[in-house]
Amino acid sequence: MKRTRYVSAATAVVLMTGGPVAVATAAAADTTRTAAATAAVPAQVTAQEAAAAALKHYPGVVESLDLDGAVWHVDVISKDGKGHAELEVSASGAVTQQNRDNNENAAENKALTGAKVSAEQAMKAALAAHPGQVTTVEWDDDDGTASWHVEVKGKDGKTWDAQVDPTTGKVTQSDSDSDSDDDGDDNN
Repeated sequence: MKRTRYVSAATAVVLMTGGPVAVATAAAADTTRTAAATAAVPAQVTAQEAAAAALKHYPGVVESLDLDGAVWHVDVISKDGKGHAELEVSASGAVTQQNRDNNENAAENKALTGAKVSAEQAMKAALAAHPGQVTTVEWDDDDGTASWHVEVKGKDGKTWDAQVDPTTGKVTQSDSDSDSDDDGDDNN
């Protein structure tokens, strides 16, 4: 009990003499943390910027690009078709390599590496048809007919799915998904 009184008295003396200074210091520190946190939040890079950053890190051909939160997941196939890298591009444009394989079957990647229209050109074509923000680009040759699948989120919140011809760059099919990704259906 006696010890509690001494601690309480010592605390009271510190608060009386240093209280206003301590409060001002804490307020200044809080303001500094808030300013630093605000400055640390960089602008989101676009799909085009993410593709360029990934290709600078691992030269080749973009096979797919997908926005997940603030991070772009980019798959790149080497120009000879034998290499493959899985990369992540942060909101600041920093690239990290998640996986790399040099044993790909070049024959399986021949259509992609030989395509006249790149992922970057497919994005440009899709954006010309439907202005907005590209959220996904994917090479699709599963059914024997190669095309670029590009998703664009419009300013109206709708997601546009476009198929871009890898030879001509023309948007051959485009559908609107009336439900945006923000509707919560995918978040259980």
